Amino acid sequence: MRLSVSPVFSALLASAVVAEPIVTRSHSSLPKGFVTTKGSQFQLDGKPFYFVGANSYWLPLLSTQADVESTFKQMRASDIKVLRTWGHEAITADELSGSKESGLTYYQLWNSSDWTLNDGPQGLQRLDNVIETAGKYGLKVILTFTNNWSGYGGLELYINHIVGTTNVTHDLFYTNPKIITSFQRYVKTIVDRYKNSANIFAWELVNEARCLGDLPAGPNCVPGSNTIYNWYKQQSDYIRSLDPYHMITTGGEGHFYWKTAEAASDYNLNGQAGEDFDLDLTLPNIDFGTYHLYPQSWYPSQDYPGSNFTIEAWGKDWILDHASAAKKANKPVILEEFGVTGLANKTEIYPSWIELALSEDQAILPWQFGALGLTENGGNKIFKYADALINGASPNDGYAIYKNQMALYNLFLRTAKIQAAKSRQL
Repeated sequence: MRLSVSPVFSALLASAVVAEPIVTRSHSSLPKGFVTTKGSQFQLDGKPFYFVGANSYWLPLLSTQADVESTFKQMRASDIKVLRTWGHEAITADELSGSKESGLTYYQLWNSSDWTLNDGPQGLQRLDNVIETAGKYGLKVILTFTNNWSGYGGLELYINHIVGTTNVTHDLFYTNPKIITSFQRYVKTIVDRYKNSANIFAWELVNEARCLGDLPAGPNCVPGSNTIYNWYKQQSDYIRSLDPYHMITTGGEGHFYWKTAEAASDYNLNGQAGEDFDLDLTLPNIDFGTYHLYPQSWYPSQDYPGSNFTIEAWGKDWILDHASAAKKANKPVILEEFGVTGLANKTEIYPSWIELALSEDQAILPWQFGALGLTENGGNKIFKYADALINGASPNDGYAIYKNQMALYNLFLRTAKIQAAKSRQL
């Protein structure tokens, strides 16, 4: 959710990556408690693992153990088994003073052309605590290394600080050797820190990779260029060389590259976004697929009374399209983010999306989990941007789901119980 290299050098780099031996995930000696895949199914200690998960980018921003524990208690009471959160909180030098004063969590501090690591009590020690506490309450964690968008340390920080801010495009992140080296240095720091932990569900390369972000796309990231595919391959192979056991996924929205007349004008289908979901899912070190679902915001001009377009119907087609791709690749797929705004819309549309996703044996992670009763600073605290605790409630961007929204909350609770029962029965 949103909150330059020469062609010759690029070709040589790509050929070098292809020529290297491919290391794939080890299944034979998988440590106890690590989640793995078997065909299109997740497995935990040899048994099927179906689940409802939670998105909570804000959880590592909490600075009191009482609120961290309270959030995980609420997740456990909701039968949530997997948490997805950001592993990329970053600030710039001009934000440092304000961040120290406010207590904002940050792991990277960008200054000039490089970053330094904050592994102190306002930095990675908070992420350590989140991952450790997740295990205490029986949850696994999907950890995302960076963000396509600017929020909380997005990938354009690498571009702006390493390459500059003049005449640059978003897709330099995927091809510039200095940027790739810097990114991999951060990835190695995180992977080495947690690679022995059974509390990690999977490593996630980036949230919602696209050719464009807050910066525009360049001419080298276009339909059919495979720019993001090549980057997915390079980074997933690199992470596998560091960690033989944990799963790896893209974090992508699941855009397709279909060469049909029907798809030609649709950004989600024509390859313009940069992903090719069918192709990306074939990568040997991408263990499962992810896709996101926001037709209300993706197609605002088509969503009006009297049109033939409906948010619900489009979403169901999107779910089936990804189920079909997953079957061809024989890998699991997760509906990793989805949302509509408006409580009435949620209670009307979500049941049919969830029912269909479950019928296709998919795990689901709605955007986003809402916690109540948080007490830091009297339950009212601004984190960053417009994100804040308000009267004890976690940040709400219009998509949050809270326990006091009874019909909606009970829908997900029932879904979690269905997933748990399926795990026991198979």
